[in-house]
Amino acid sequence: MAINESVTGDDSVAITGTAHPGERTVGVGGRGDAVGVQGKGTRWHGVEGLSSSAIGGAGVYGSNSAGGAGVVGETSGRFNPAVYGKHSGTEGQGVLGEADNGAGTAGKSKNWVGAYGESASTSGGSGVWGEHKGAGTGTIGFSAEGVGVHARGGRLAGFFEGNVEVTGDLVLTGADVAEQFDVAVGRGDGEDIGPGAVLTLDHEGALTPCTLAYDTRVAGVVSGAGDRVPALVLDRQEAGTSREAAFRKAIAVIGKVWCRADASSKPIGVGDLLTTSSTPGHTMVATDREAAFGAVLGKALTPLASGTGMVLVLVGLG
Repeated sequence: MAINESVTGDDSVAITGTAHPGERTVGVGGRGDAVGVQGKGTRWHGVEGLSSSAIGGAGVYGSNSAGGAGVVGETSGRFNPAVYGKHSGTEGQGVLGEADNGAGTAGKSKNWVGAYGESASTSGGSGVWGEHKGAGTGTIGFSAEGVGVHARGGRLAGFFEGNVEVTGDLVLTGADVAEQFDVAVGRGDGEDIGPGAVLTLDHEGALTPCTLAYDTRVAGVVSGAGDRVPALVLDRQEAGTSREAAFRKAIAVIGKVWCRADASSKPIGVGDLLTTSSTPGHTMVATDREAAFGAVLGKALTPLASGTGMVLVLVGLG
């Protein structure tokens, strides 16, 4: 084994060594309370370790028997990592943490995120993956005062494959419960089936704007008008291909939704029962209670004195 020693001060020792078969490179600690090994590079690595072991040998190994850290990385660069691990194989880890009883890997930050994961995979890779081999939890998020887990996505913020259990309140910020239906177009322009339109079932079971007063085929209101969005949308799926020019719309069947209304024949007051109107896609006051049986859309929550406009409706079909 070749060793080169260069003393640069009373409390530090720089050592380089090359191990030959049957030998082992030995690092000599610094004198007193100094650094055991220190390296400095102006253009490349300060310290580099390389291992060609096929049985688990490490390029760099750090250990502390007194309770401190085995390896510490520190940087002042804005986007440079204090510790960097890279794996260039097909399977493996850039950085692996293992613990008998504590955390295998822990991240801590004073002002940003404790742990950050990023993936550029185009075939389903994940930025962060949590897995438990037994009956425990794969990933846990906890916050003393804020949000335990915050998810945001381009297509979906969250996807659950399996049962979901909620032990506390489920807070939904939307205003109505909607369900997707096939909507038949070609009965009018696209505006006829826009948000707020009152729709009824056609003879094939698809939805079309209402055109009759007191129509018992009333199905609901197209959700999303004004400041009201669905809290829950049921039966999400692609539009059926068996119907010509058919597509899907979220229809409010329960809850509060802004609705197109016609008060030409009678003003709409708060609490009035509403039904379908002969004005396409609009609701009106149900003055004939006998005819309204089975054709009620809901109750008005805001008034409309005359003409056509928008009223807030508490949808309740009946």
